[in-house]
Amino acid sequence: MKKTFLYVLISTFMFSSMEIALKSVQGVFSPIQLNLIRFFIGGLVLIPVVMKNGKQTLLTNKWKSIGVFLLTGFLCVVVSMTLFQLAIMYDEASTVAVLFSCNPVFALLFAFFILREKISRLGFISLVLSIIGLLVIVNPANLTNPLGISLALGSALTFGLYSIVSRWGSKITGQNGLATTCYTFLAGSVELLILVSITNISAVANYMNKVEWLKPFANTPIIHNISMNYFWILLFICVCVTGGGFAFYFLAMERAGVSIASIVFFIKPGLAPILAMILLGEKITINTWIGIVIILIGSVITFIGSQMEQKNAALEE
Repeated sequence: MKKTFLYVLISTFMFSSMEIALKSVQGVFSPIQLNLIRFFIGGLVLIPVVMKNGKQTLLTNKWKSIGVFLLTGFLCVVVSMTLFQLAIMYDEASTVAVLFSCNPVFALLFAFFILREKISRLGFISLVLSIIGLLVIVNPANLTNPLGISLALGSALTFGLYSIVSRWGSKITGQNGLATTCYTFLAGSVELLILVSITNISAVANYMNKVEWLKPFANTPIIHNISMNYFWILLFICVCVTGGGFAFYFLAMERAGVSIASIVFFIKPGLAPILAMILLGEKITINTWIGIVIILIGSVITFIGSQMEQKNAALEE
């Protein structure tokens, strides 16, 4: 139990400090470049853990498995995490952290519409509370940063979709959650590397520079500013936050189940803004505090509902 608690504690700190660490190198690395670096290295970090936890090879169907990982890699790394990086660039780290933590709400909706999974009464209450919390934080009546908020919500939405597609894909590939995450990171990194390489082709770069919204992505660097000056922060972002955070999360899940491991994402909406306030000096508005409390209440209800479902399933068996 002590090990499980330690795994949850480490994972919670890593995930809660993610936006702060990424914000600290804003202007040093291109958002897309940093996305590519952290998920490639993060995927490599997960490989030894995957190998240690069983024979997680492409067992069921090699080509179908590769197809699944290319899809999940695209949704997670190329789309969701790119939007996430851009959101951090345009908005406060604390706001992005809270909004992104609502991705389980979107996952619940996608599970209902795509997988036809029923939403329990507690799940529905949690969903409503999370939406209310989001609206309080976003404050549509006085929207000061629509771009940053839209990017953060887009990231949470697509990550929720990735979660459901990943769950569906695991049935095809025969992989556990940790292996699926590892292969997703690596596949997404390869896809992102291809896209980044294309932006460095002269003709493509010239065209992108003529289009206002594409201009920031022209000639996206790959290894620019990777030096000993930024070694420790890159080590923390790639190895600790991206690779280590997921590794400890899944280790906790294997020892104590989904409900205990998911405490990580329930604490993050409250802890991340506090860390951003202390380390980055960000000011948190009263609206954001109220929204955080509402979302945390919704998270607690989700946790209680998850435990009740596990108990009922155990009794049925």
